[in-house]
Amino acid sequence: MPTVSVSRDRLFELLGKTYTRDEFDELCFEFGLELDDVVSEKPAIGSRAMSAGVEVSEVVNYKIEVPANRYDLLCLEGLAQALRVFLKLDPALPKYRIEGSPSLRFEVKQEVAEVRPYVYCAVLRDMNMTEAVYQSLIELQEKLHQNICRRRTLVAIGTHDLDTIEGPFTYEALPPKEIKFVPLSKEEEYDAEALMELYEEDPQLKKYLGIIRDCPRYPVIHDKKRTVLSMPPIINGDHSKITLNTRNMLIECTATDKTKASIVLNTLIAMFSRYCEKPYTCESVQVDYAGAATMITPDFSTPQVTADISYINKSIGVELQASEMVSMLGRMQLPASIVDDKTIGVNVPIIRSDVLHAADIMCDVAVGYGFNNVPERVPETSTVGKQQPLNHLADLVRREGLAQQGYTEILTWVTVSNAENFGLLRRTDDGTVAVKIGNPKTLEFEECRTSLLPGLLKTLRENRKSKVPIKLFEVGDVVLKDDNAEVLASNRRKVAAIYCATAAGFEVIQGLLESVMNTLGVRRGNGIEKGTWSIDAASCTDGAFFEGRRAHIFFEGKSIGALGWVHPEVLSNFSLSYPCSAMEFDLETFL
Repeated sequence: MPTVSVSRDRLFELLGKTYTRDEFDELCFEFGLELDDVVSEKPAIGSRAMSAGVEVSEVVNYKIEVPANRYDLLCLEGLAQALRVFLKLDPALPKYRIEGSPSLRFEVKQEVAEVRPYVYCAVLRDMNMTEAVYQSLIELQEKLHQNICRRRTLVAIGTHDLDTIEGPFTYEALPPKEIKFVPLSKEEEYDAEALMELYEEDPQLKKYLGIIRDCPRYPVIHDKKRTVLSMPPIINGDHSKITLNTRNMLIECTATDKTKASIVLNTLIAMFSRYCEKPYTCESVQVDYAGAATMITPDFSTPQVTADISYINKSIGVELQASEMVSMLGRMQLPASIVDDKTIGVNVPIIRSDVLHAADIMCDVAVGYGFNNVPERVPETSTVGKQQPLNHLADLVRREGLAQQGYTEILTWVTVSNAENFGLLRRTDDGTVAVKIGNPKTLEFEECRTSLLPGLLKTLRENRKSKVPIKLFEVGDVVLKDDNAEVLASNRRKVAAIYCATAAGFEVIQGLLESVMNTLGVRRGNGIEKGTWSIDAASCTDGAFFEGRRAHIFFEGKSIGALGWVHPEVLSNFSLSYPCSAMEFDLETFL
């Protein structure tokens, strides 16, 4: 959960009341928040605040944990507004309005579609920009960047002094050498290539460079005079920076995700339009996409989400009337109405993008009703927990079938490389068994394992200097393609063991197999009759084992695994010099 640091004195001033720490802690609990800590500190400010002439002094700050999807609570303004409405100090949520027709236009070039295709904009007019407002604006942008914007990969925010620039504006993508401007808090002009080198040492900005560094073109926003406003998602231009003298502010959000961009823009407008001469108003901007439709941003539409009254009462454990629910939702800044005698509806305001489902409405009714007011009761049904049969069987085999025979258990990754899964084991990947991983970070995690044998061999490789014999086992899941499963894949629990010594010791691994089968309570026979198992060398073609020294394991007429000498080529592939014998079979067959 994100932690928001707000000035205690400013928060109490906005709430119109002073609280003790315990009183405020209780208020946070009632609203579904948590007061994490109280500290005296000097707020950290970035280069933007320094260049704007912001001065800070030590204050008492409340660090408050807020839900990750409540973007409206990430700043002092939103937190104070939510608490005032909750405490019924304000009658309802402010009405956010778009004034007039768009007077500014953004032209979006075709080439930005390859790097950062969308831009959402708005204008706040006649603002009263104080030091406190400025600092809160910068902090909210940073919180949003780290949260919903996913470190600027989905959305990057730019704020500009509109009186220093002139529309219409152009959003385009250019080669790095063609982008030249004075970046924020600098005095020299740089091209984009030089900026990338400059910010390699910047502790704040270097983490964002990789978003566009390898692109042949970088996104950039120009005004009518080709003045650079910003090079998103890295840095704004110094020319249009926000200062304490800013009266008219242009907000632009470049993005790879349209929904997230709209949420971010609406959140900024909702939090800071209160400082405009006409509070809670903004001016829209026309955005023209090359070869596509024109958009007007921001979008203040309020979609309706409905919930059954019976569902809400049953989930919370109370008996409330629809009118009571409407009142409680009002305390949570959710304008609600009675749709019919069974349903209530909520017109989701621009600051509550977290409301997507009837469950979200139910949760806010519960908060509005009061957690402490929900009656305690014993559940009408009860269950007795016990271990899953498969886990119980696996523990039995681990303890009595393998560990007590002197074998050491290992635990390896479920993901492996394709080579480890097939090629290094002399097995063929026909594409029908292994579950592939899209965009793997490294070659070691290309797909899910279909066998436990690679993990045993890799563990031996890392311990090959240990004294022999080495006896290892693993009981774990493999992942196989399964057309009948909902996710087209399923887990299978397997057992595998390996014996490494100066001699391969086929008789040792076969003896271990017999011990495990005795533990499972099955007898050796022809492997066809019910409750019998056997091994068959003639039918085994598993390339991981040496020809003539390998066999299939059969149980009740079905092949469930194999055992034998590990093939010398496989040993060489895993840099092993001692001979080994191994076995592996499907444990779930015995459930």
